[in-house]
Order: sequence, then structure tokens, then C-alpha cells
Amino acid sequence: MTFPGSREILLGTLSGLILALPGWARRQETGFLDRVTVIGGVEYKYQVFVPRGWNANAKWPVILFLHGYGEEGSDGLLAADEGIGTAIRKHVDRFPAVVVIPQCRKEDWWTNAPMEAAALEALDRSMREFKGDPSRIYLTGLSMGGYGTWALGAKCSGRFAALVPICGGVRLPPGDKIVNAHDTDDSADPYAAIAKKIGKTPVWVFHGGADPVVPVTESRQMVEALKAAGGNVRYTEYPGVEHNSWDKAYDEAELLPWLLSQKLP
Repeated sequence: MTFPGSREILLGTLSGLILALPGWARRQETGFLDRVTVIGGVEYKYQVFVPRGWNANAKWPVILFLHGYGEEGSDGLLAADEGIGTAIRKHVDRFPAVVVIPQCRKEDWWTNAPMEAAALEALDRSMREFKGDPSRIYLTGLSMGGYGTWALGAKCSGRFAALVPICGGVRLPPGDKIVNAHDTDDSADPYAAIAKKIGKTPVWVFHGGADPVVPVTESRQMVEALKAAGGNVRYTEYPGVEHNSWDKAYDEAELLPWLLSQKLP
């Protein structure tokens, strides 16, 4: 039996319940999402990749990606067009993780305090919004972002479950004239200092053997310093490959399974 007006009452009740649901329950957006944060009155745009199967009933691994010098800017978009963004579009099923992609400002550097703060704020916000698992946070970057990976991995020792620096380094190449760029560490032996801070954090380093931009010796010296410090390090060098070693690195079928298998105690 149907009472007069019962259909309207039922529809109204359902609508009210739907509106009462949190945002993620009404619409679970996935893919590359635009986000923005404000620090000290400065707006920083960034992107977050959310995997297709994301849901709020589980905690998710989170990857923080630091782009290279060529992707600097303030549009929040360019940073996802190279490196890990390309790899995600090519092999989306390999990335069952939330990937945070901040953008470094023009003529700035990832090792500078404002940019480190912007990257970590984007990470923290994404952790809260997308149910990040604190025991499975990973850091990777290429070129300038490789420098940033060494620096931030050392500074935030114990926060990241694994690091993947690609064609990065600790000391800038001789004669480098990039505005606002500086060495990752100014110790007498910066490689040993960084290695000591990174400690036992698993690290997989990639570099092109013929890199004319960042000398391959930067990665080689960091790998040797980590070994000397008793660290957990893997190294892949691509013979004959110049600066762009990131396409090959992120295309490695073993990389994501290795990365996502690492977990903090």
C-alpha cells in the first residue's frame, strides 16, 4: 500500500542522507587532481594522483615526487608532465598509491627552506585527505629533485620508508650558475654526513653513465658513502645514458613493487 506523498517523503529522506555524507562518499575522485595550499601568504599549487581503486576504508601508501629544474613554475601542472607523471600515465596499474607532486617556484631550489616547507605541506595535506599510511611514505625525485631527495631524506630521517634519487647529487657541478641553488650539505665530507643521517633507510639510486649535467660521480660517491655507513642501498647505472635516466628508472618493472614493499617499523 502506498500512502499519499510517501514517494516524495522517501526521495527527500534519501536526498538528505546523501547530502549528509562526507565528500569522499559522495564522489570518489581519482586520477590527477589539482590542489593548492597557502604558506605565509604565498599560494603553492600542486597535484595529487589518486589511484582508481582508492577508498576510505584502507590506509594508502603515499609517494612524494620532486621534479627537475625544467618543470619549475607556479601553475601546479608542469611538474606532473615529466618523470613519475609520465610513468603513471604509461603504467597506471603499477601505481596503487597516492602520489603527491608539488611544484618548485621559478629560480628556486628544492633544498631551500620555503620549497621544502611547501613540499612537506602538500604531503601532509594529502596524507590527511587521502588516508595516507604513515608507515608507507616514500620520497623520489629527479635531477634537481634528486638533490632534493637526498636533502629531504636526510633532514627527515625516519619519516620515509624508502628513497629513490635519480640523477641527483649532493654537490653542485663545478661552475654551476643556477640561481639560488646550493650544495645539499656543507660538511667537510657531505656524502658521509648525508649517509649518516639517512642511516638504514632503503635507497635505490639511478643515474646515467654519460650524464653531462649532473656528474655520475655524485651518485657513485653517495652509494659508496651509504655502504661505508652500513646503509641499505641499491644502485643502477645506465651505460651511455645521458641526463634523462628517469624514464628508464621509472619504467623499471621491479621498482614499484620494491618501493611499496618497504615499510617503517
